[in-house]
Amino acid sequence: MSLQVFWFVLVMVLFAGFFLLEGFDFGVGMLLPFLGRNNAERSAILGTIGPFWDANEVWLITAAGAIFAAFPSWYATLFSGFYLIFVLLLLALILRGAALEFRGKHDGSRWRMTWDWLAFVGSALPGFLWGVAVANILLGVPVDASMHYVGTPWQLFNPYALIAGLAFTLMFALHGAIFLSLKTEDHLMERASKAALLLWLPTLLLILAFITRLYMASPVVQNFSGDLRVLIPIIGALALIIIPVLVLLKRSGMAFIMTSLAIVLTTVAIAMAIFPNVLLSSINPAWNLTIYNSSSSPYSLTVMSWVALTFVPFVLAYQAWNYWVFRKRVSLHALSSH
Repeated sequence: MSLQVFWFVLVMVLFAGFFLLEGFDFGVGMLLPFLGRNNAERSAILGTIGPFWDANEVWLITAAGAIFAAFPSWYATLFSGFYLIFVLLLLALILRGAALEFRGKHDGSRWRMTWDWLAFVGSALPGFLWGVAVANILLGVPVDASMHYVGTPWQLFNPYALIAGLAFTLMFALHGAIFLSLKTEDHLMERASKAALLLWLPTLLLILAFITRLYMASPVVQNFSGDLRVLIPIIGALALIIIPVLVLLKRSGMAFIMTSLAIVLTTVAIAMAIFPNVLLSSINPAWNLTIYNSSSSPYSLTVMSWVALTFVPFVLAYQAWNYWVFRKRVSLHALSSH
């Protein structure tokens, strides 16, 4: 395995971890104003992600840093061309963080309701923007021979990208609903399960529309023709299809595994579809950015590889320990007694 391939795989692993872990954070934030009937219930809902949400964002920061260090040309083209998307994403994450921190600073019901709805906006917008970004990466964007994005920011918000944005948003909401059914008790758990059942069908339909359009318009599907790699998206689809059965059987743990599997396998499928490209040019395929023409020098990649292999296992171990410590359900009665 070349160093370029190693770093491409590492970047995709970081994004898979981000979508998996931050995905249910986003989902919980989106469902907060709808599932919580009073402040105690909303505090319990937020308590399910309280120990995790800020640490989960580290996956995105690390992924962006890895792209900057290992593939500087990709970073430059992506962040200049998708500037509007990433600025809106950053503002949404700031808004969500502020909402989660400030809602408890005052006891007024209007104060907390305002921050709860701002948390909803700050949680829904990132999923939508990520869907828009991924759709354009898969379809291709106007990149010239000098690796410069030559389109406008607004053409990124095309109809296919909007469908992908809605699909990502609902997938994260479904992921969050099942996470809440796994982490809460009594009526909150029941409401979360009902929300998961309501979200499942529109999520599935939007994902089917997303995949159908991809097969009609993008050259990346050629990477799956006549290859066992096609099993990756098929397994992901089957994991998504079986979710309502598991929810009805009250198998929240298995249902959460299925949404997690669907998200991770979707990320893997996207990585396999574009490889060895990292950004497709809709003007001329010869101008695609690849892991080879956009990478750092071999020396830089070698040094960074040793650093990554040294420190990444410690980060993963810490996060695994964190989830183990806070593995129990959040009890509404316990919160009310304090």
